[in-house]
Amino acid sequence: MLRVVRRLFRPTITRSSFASQYIRLEIISGKNLQVPSQRIPAGIYVSIDVDSKRRWKSAIKVLSSEKSVVWGNTVTLSSWGSPAFSMEIRASYEVDRMLGNGEVIGKLKMSWDELLDHGDEPFDLSFPSVRGVHPSLTLKLAVVHACDNQIGALSDSLVDCKIARETDAGHARFAKYVTRERVSHLKHAVRHFQLVLDQCPPSHPDHATALTNLAWAHLKGYIRNDLQDIDATISLFRDTLALRPQRHPDHSLSLYNLTEALTWRHNKKHTAADIREAAQLYHELLPLCPEGTYLRSIAAGANGVDSVIDGCNDLPIDTSDEGIHLRRVVLELCPLGHQLRPRALDELAQAVEARFDQHGSIDDLDTSIRLGREAVSLCPKGHSDCDFYLNNLATSLMSRFHHQGKPNDLDEAISLHEEALRLRPVGHESRHFSLDNLGGALIARFHKCGDIDDITRAISLYREALTLRPPGHPRRDTTLNNLALSLDTRYDKLDVSEDLNEAIDLYRESLRLKRHDHPQRHVTLLNLSSVLCSHFTQTQESEDVEEAITLCQESLAALSSLHPARCFSYMRLGKAYVSRYEILHDPADLSLAIENFRLASRHPTQGFPERIKEAIDWVRQAEEHSHTSALEAYNTCFDLLDGHLATRSSTTSRREAASSFHYARTLPVDAASCAIRCDNLQHAVELMEQGRGQQWSLASRLRTPVEDLELANPQLAHNYLELSKLISNAAQSSATITDGAAADLVATEYRRLTRRWEAVVAEIRDLRAFSRFLLPPLYEDMQAAARQGPVIIFIASEYSCSAIIVPTSGDPHHVPLPSVALADLKILKDRFTRAIRHTSTMGPKQPRNDLIVLLRTVWDAIMLPIVNVLQHDLKLKFHSRIWLCPTAAFTSIPLHAAHPFKTNADGSKEPCLEDLYVCSYTPTLSALVRSRQGMKRRVTPSFVTIGQGQPGGGKGKALLAVDSELELVHKLIPATANRTTISGDAATRAGALEALQQNTWVHLACHGKQDPAQPYDSHFVMKDEHLTLLDIMERDIPHAEFAFLSACHTAVGDEKTPDEVIHLAAGLQFSGFKSVVGTLWEVDDAVAKHVVKAFYENMFEDLKDGGVMDCTKAAWALNRATHAVKTKVPLEQRMVFIHIGV
Repeated sequence: MLRVVRRLFRPTITRSSFASQYIRLEIISGKNLQVPSQRIPAGIYVSIDVDSKRRWKSAIKVLSSEKSVVWGNTVTLSSWGSPAFSMEIRASYEVDRMLGNGEVIGKLKMSWDELLDHGDEPFDLSFPSVRGVHPSLTLKLAVVHACDNQIGALSDSLVDCKIARETDAGHARFAKYVTRERVSHLKHAVRHFQLVLDQCPPSHPDHATALTNLAWAHLKGYIRNDLQDIDATISLFRDTLALRPQRHPDHSLSLYNLTEALTWRHNKKHTAADIREAAQLYHELLPLCPEGTYLRSIAAGANGVDSVIDGCNDLPIDTSDEGIHLRRVVLELCPLGHQLRPRALDELAQAVEARFDQHGSIDDLDTSIRLGREAVSLCPKGHSDCDFYLNNLATSLMSRFHHQGKPNDLDEAISLHEEALRLRPVGHESRHFSLDNLGGALIARFHKCGDIDDITRAISLYREALTLRPPGHPRRDTTLNNLALSLDTRYDKLDVSEDLNEAIDLYRESLRLKRHDHPQRHVTLLNLSSVLCSHFTQTQESEDVEEAITLCQESLAALSSLHPARCFSYMRLGKAYVSRYEILHDPADLSLAIENFRLASRHPTQGFPERIKEAIDWVRQAEEHSHTSALEAYNTCFDLLDGHLATRSSTTSRREAASSFHYARTLPVDAASCAIRCDNLQHAVELMEQGRGQQWSLASRLRTPVEDLELANPQLAHNYLELSKLISNAAQSSATITDGAAADLVATEYRRLTRRWEAVVAEIRDLRAFSRFLLPPLYEDMQAAARQGPVIIFIASEYSCSAIIVPTSGDPHHVPLPSVALADLKILKDRFTRAIRHTSTMGPKQPRNDLIVLLRTVWDAIMLPIVNVLQHDLKLKFHSRIWLCPTAAFTSIPLHAAHPFKTNADGSKEPCLEDLYVCSYTPTLSALVRSRQGMKRRVTPSFVTIGQGQPGGGKGKALLAVDSELELVHKLIPATANRTTISGDAATRAGALEALQQNTWVHLACHGKQDPAQPYDSHFVMKDEHLTLLDIMERDIPHAEFAFLSACHTAVGDEKTPDEVIHLAAGLQFSGFKSVVGTLWEVDDAVAKHVVKAFYENMFEDLKDGGVMDCTKAAWALNRATHAVKTKVPLEQRMVFIHIGV
């Protein structure tokens, strides 16, 4: 029924009133423009009969998301051309070239008088209902006295051809099929469209349109189960798209049509390829659909791309490049704010993590974590899927912890798993997942921290999970495996045989439930192998170890050659062979075990932490069974540790990573001992240096002088220096970041820069003269450290204690110390600690009998055999310089103070070590070499004295002698030197750092503190903040020469890493100071000034004759000073000062 919506009452204009006039009609806009067939139109237009032969058409305009159109077209009409006013609203399915007149949305016919009745104001004209809604047009008319020739410009002939008529008939029948659901209408529509297609061969300009119309009729029939041949329909849409390439006006609509067909075939036939292709097409389509258009609203809506996204999200994980690409495409289809973005992020995260599981690329794991973090961040509190995303992010963090060993990842993973479990209370359908996953994280923390409560709780969680996964549950096998693992772990700790027996039964049940193609079958095979080996150790039943070996071999057969988990298979197989060897003593078993340890430690796709553990196991087995591969195993350990520590961006994180391997602490001395037993002394020196120098070597690699390289290849040198600077800056910025996501981004950038840096280093090594650039130094390189006197390396290993003397030239000399064992050194170290502590309660004149006894022991057991070699083999002259390089337990023993405390028959005193030689220390040979090289660059000396005797509240007692010490030093400094003093309120952290950087000579008098838990936090106490070792190391002061550290504990090392030389004095040497005087224990500032005075008097005595300030005299000056103050300063306060460096 016709409805006319009148806006205002107007005076009636009759047809006779414009007998010789015209009507100008403006088509302003339309709304509620629903297409009966539900097809998406290319556009909407208005058609008006002008006369019996002509029809005016408006422009074809794109339908908006509100189903409205704005035209603004005007036509001038005459009432004499037609007896009544007749207009239509039509949908066009082509923008480029129409075939027929499209589909009718609404028709309207009325008298001219009815039209004129609306006056000259805009009015709405309502059309018959389409799917319950009335389309309407907003028009405006005016009577004009002349025709403005617009009719000719916009008119169209009513005369059409057969294919146009058949097309229009097809549209009409198709619309009836959609609205009335009668198959006969569909058959008629298909017949009409097929006739048109038959008349439009491939060369015909309307061929694509004919294909589309027929395809849409077939698709709708398929959707309603009235037709079945969807494959042919999709072929028609593909042919259309091929005829409408990019930039064709109808390209976007053709893309959409094909996506619809593919989506529906997927919905009915579950063809994964279809939904993948639909996603790719939507990725191309959406950017072509302007915001606000109807096509955009449908394509981007629930029944468009969202349904495709859901379909893709339901696909199984595909780790191929195509599978990952699809996930990225789906994510791009979900911009920020899209409700499906969290799920798309999570699906991509799981896919790249699965690829990491197969190939071991850390970039994939970092990407997974970044995506998982975003997914979690997009889930507000109460979001239904929050627990799901928390769980998956935690799982990714656990994977990275196992791969890289970063404790922060473990802590965060446990926190997230705990939160997910809280969101899955008893009765929640996914609670069993969280119980299982949290249990695994707790086992990992137990292995790291050793808290038995973690294992106890893990077992409890797994038992609850097992009740939620009863027989028949698809994941019961996983929980059986995990519960067995927790019991096996507790057995290793507590040796309760019931735990072992239950673990074996649970592993067997888990394995029975796993299909042979189960992706995690290899895990249970290995775990069962492990407990069988343990059971074999108990029972000596050969069946256990034979089965264990078979299980490991089966696990290897199930894994690809580069699968990361092969590392564990090799390791377990190696241990199984060792178990059999220890009973049967067949050398072939030991050889097979060693070969598998070798393969495990060198498996390229497994992370460094696991490979390091396997290499250490290799070392222990080779040493225990005296296998010839021991030295190779040590080399492998050091190479892996170097690689692992190089992945850490900050100095503190490198130490943290090194200290996490408990057995690695003794590797350098054990490796050197092994090389000595193999009669390879040069390699012993190399291994000792590589193992003990890792922290300093990695920190200094970015500061390596490149003068020679600049001459050979200036561009390469420039690239190296620029990348070194970028890496250094990235490392410093990473140290202050606490946010996990931000830290991940910085770590990724650091790794990217490091790869570029490594590529440049590889280029440098391709140059003939630089083949060993930044590689661990060879013996001949390190012998430069002994240029001014021999260097004595002290090795304290469980296998042997000895010394190696590196002479100025020639091969090294081995000095066995047969009366010293590692346990003896530890006792000696503890006795020194107690004796030094006791002296603080004694008066200055009381004899230090305890210390005398200990120093005599050091002389007799340690230093005398070495002195004999120096005197008789090397013919070293008295008062020559020697350098001491202690390791392990030797580092806490004052070797330089070794003394026989004997009187000869003639009444003369037996000389002590410092009577015979001028002693210095060096943390490593490389440090001494770098200091010597730095001496080539000398500048005009400037001297600063820094003192802080009144530190801020709570930072230590007042040091009353500091100001007088600074004044004394200031007086003793040559007048020719530029002298400055910083003390009191000016002696702040920033002030001290600036002074260190601006001066070449430094005297520092204040409290010093060695931090045993975190040696890089060892510090000097300033007025405001501590001046830490890390602060000092981060400064590069190449022109610095000498530092006197009149503070406590400035040369005491770190016992928790393989490199026990992390102390304040070494830090100053690293930053550029070539010669440093430091302290081994607490300094009494009341008597220290006597040593200070004697030292500087000897240091500068030659300057009166026109000499120059020379930091290489520091060791000699300290030697003279300690002799000079014997009557004024107690023994322990003379021994406390040591010299380090050139």
